[in-house]
Amino acid sequence: MRIGPDGKVQDRALVYGPARLGAGVFVGPGAILTNDRRPRAVDPDLTKKGPEDWQAEGVDVGDGASIGAGAVVVAGTTIGRWALVGAGTVVTRDVPAYALVVGNPARRVGWVGRAGVRLEDDGPGGLRCPVTGQRFRSLGEQVEEQGS
Repeated sequence: MRIGPDGKVQDRALVYGPARLGAGVFVGPGAILTNDRRPRAVDPDLTKKGPEDWQAEGVDVGDGASIGAGAVVVAGTTIGRWALVGAGTVVTRDVPAYALVVGNPARRVGWVGRAGVRLEDDGPGGLRCPVTGQRFRSLGEQVEEQGS
C-alpha cells in the first residue's frame, strides 16, 4: 500500500493493499477500499484456496480526491484526481477526475473543483468553481481544468 503525502485516513477506514493513494487524499471514517474483485474461500470443487490462488488488486485514488464516510470502493477501481465520492457510495467502476458521485452503484451527479464545491455553469461548455474562480471545460463525461 502507498499513501501519498498530506493525506488523511480517518478512524475505522479499511484500506487494503495494494491500494495507492495520491497526495492529499482524504478517506472518511468507515470507508472501505477492497483488494479482491472475485472473493472466494474455495475453488469450484470446494477445495480450499491457498495464498498462491489470490491475486490482490488495489484501488488507485488520484491526488486531492475525497472518499466519504462509509463508502465502499471495489478492487481494481480508479478514483480520478479531485473527485468526490459521497458518504455511503458504492464505487464499482472508475470515477473520472473532478466527478461528484453518489449512490449504489455510484453515479455521477455533478462536477466539483479542487475546493470540493460543485462547479457552476459558465457559458457554453464552460464550468467555474464558485470558491476559487478556476474555470473548467466540459468534455462530456470528463472535465478539464483551463490554464493548467
